Amino acid sequence: MASTQCVSLAVQEAHASSSPARAVMSNGGTFAWYSLLCRNMNIGILSSKQVQTNSSFSHSFLHEGTGNKSRLGFFFERSIVARRALLFIAMLGTCMLIGDGILTPTISVLSAMEGIRAPFPSVSKSSVEAHYAVVLVLFLLQKFGTSRVSFMFSPIMGAWTLCTPLVGIYSIIQHYPSIFRALSPHYIFHFFWRNGKEGWLLLGGTVLCITGSEALFADLGHFNRSSIQIAFLLTIYPSLVLTYAGQTAYLIKNPNDHDDGFYKFIPPAMYWPIFIIATLAAVVASQSLISATFSVIKQSVVLDYFPRVKVVHTCSNKEGEVYSAEVSYILMILCVAVILIFGDGKDIGNAFGVVVSLVMLITTILLTLVMIMIWRTPPWLVAVYFTFFTMEGVYSSAVLSKIPEGGWIPFAISFILAFIMFGWFYGRQKKIEYELTHKIDLGRLGLLLSEPGIQRVPGLCFFYSNIQDGLTPIPGHYIKNMKSLHKVTIFTTLRYLLVPKVYLQNCSSCLTSEHHEVQEEISAFEEAKRAGVVHIRGKTRFYIGKNCSWFERSMLAFYEFMHSNCRSALPALGVPPPHRIEVGMLYEA
Repeated sequence: MASTQCVSLAVQEAHASSSPARAVMSNGGTFAWYSLLCRNMNIGILSSKQVQTNSSFSHSFLHEGTGNKSRLGFFFERSIVARRALLFIAMLGTCMLIGDGILTPTISVLSAMEGIRAPFPSVSKSSVEAHYAVVLVLFLLQKFGTSRVSFMFSPIMGAWTLCTPLVGIYSIIQHYPSIFRALSPHYIFHFFWRNGKEGWLLLGGTVLCITGSEALFADLGHFNRSSIQIAFLLTIYPSLVLTYAGQTAYLIKNPNDHDDGFYKFIPPAMYWPIFIIATLAAVVASQSLISATFSVIKQSVVLDYFPRVKVVHTCSNKEGEVYSAEVSYILMILCVAVILIFGDGKDIGNAFGVVVSLVMLITTILLTLVMIMIWRTPPWLVAVYFTFFTMEGVYSSAVLSKIPEGGWIPFAISFILAFIMFGWFYGRQKKIEYELTHKIDLGRLGLLLSEPGIQRVPGLCFFYSNIQDGLTPIPGHYIKNMKSLHKVTIFTTLRYLLVPKVYLQNCSSCLTSEHHEVQEEISAFEEAKRAGVVHIRGKTRFYIGKNCSWFERSMLAFYEFMHSNCRSALPALGVPPPHRIEVGMLYEA
């Protein structure tokens, strides 16, 4: 063939049934809100996969439903400090939710131990080892997917939502039938007026009553919105109200049993059945946070804020139902480590409260920014929303006082994860910046191929690129050094679709036509395919010159360490190892 056959297979990240903005929000959570802000505002800090890769798509996406920009939007576009602060807030919320996926299974095991020690105080700490099996089995079940696991766990949650409110009603009748008077705002004002600072500190303990609701954001990808709304409003919420009301009624009559109020208020005849149901329900709660962690990690990988890990879609019709074996095993190891190192359920409970309150507060802040800058919600409605939900800030201030008592655990975990995310993000930004500056258009490619000594060899070659408006420097580097190029070369740009699987047709089957020229191209394609197929991936490294600062040196060195140890994109495409070629190239930092 006289010229290179160039085919761009760009799978755009598009919507399934509605607008792209709604599609981005399908999994909810901090990064979903942040990505929505990035896509609709020119705030400068974007994932490398989304920067200038498709101008027409980005243009239509940027201006869909946004209208004129608000003053706050202009402020973020002009202030690099504000943009960096926004990125840090999104990263912190995401890392806190991942830390939640570590602490929730840990709390589940320890709560089970407390239930055993109540009737048997002589149970030794060494018996905890037997309960590690609960954590191990929980993580091993994730590979079957959320649908199968939830189908198996649904009878447990059904028993929980039925039995515990019945026990709560019994306790209300038995101990304090007037407990629902506590719903009056009069008592909360009286409580704070009487207790002052001590009352404010006690708010940190009430945060544990709402744990699990933060997982609803990420679990929207695993279940549809209506199923979550119906389950919460008709079963979970009434069950929790009656259970907590019954527990409070017992504590009013027995104030000294506050350390283990749940198991103490259960009637002796029902103790062991409720203990089994409560333990299994805690395991189910852990499963929801683990699934949420999978969604958050996948979303971070898609946005190029996290090193590549293998993500498997466990359901053919739910895009958000995913599983990652690597993430699952890492979470399992960290859960066991937290139990072994800290062991005290009170310290881990303090850490748990910090995680939950901060995740909710950060989500509220980002949603408020979306309401102002993207949705252009009326200011009075934004003020009402933000004023109502700033109560989360009051809870957060209370739980932050528990940092010396175990609350530092999630901060340590979040700092490590945020450092990983920022290092990866910084390196990817530098990489895409170099590629966009030195990209090769088709005219430049033609000049390279017309140089003397360049040979056209038989076969079919695929080049993979992160940019679409042009080619990365890798093909030019390959041609200059190898002095050759395959007769049929396909330049491929991959994008994420919000569907579980994408079924691609054979390239030759897409070229169906009766025209003679097209038939010749099909024949040439088939001939090149028979001659051999290779997939070329750039293996780039940064050349760090003397002008680079110590910050750039350290960040790029950390990025290259992660990049050399993370997964390649080619195995995910099912490319056999004998057909892969890596081309090394130095990018100047």
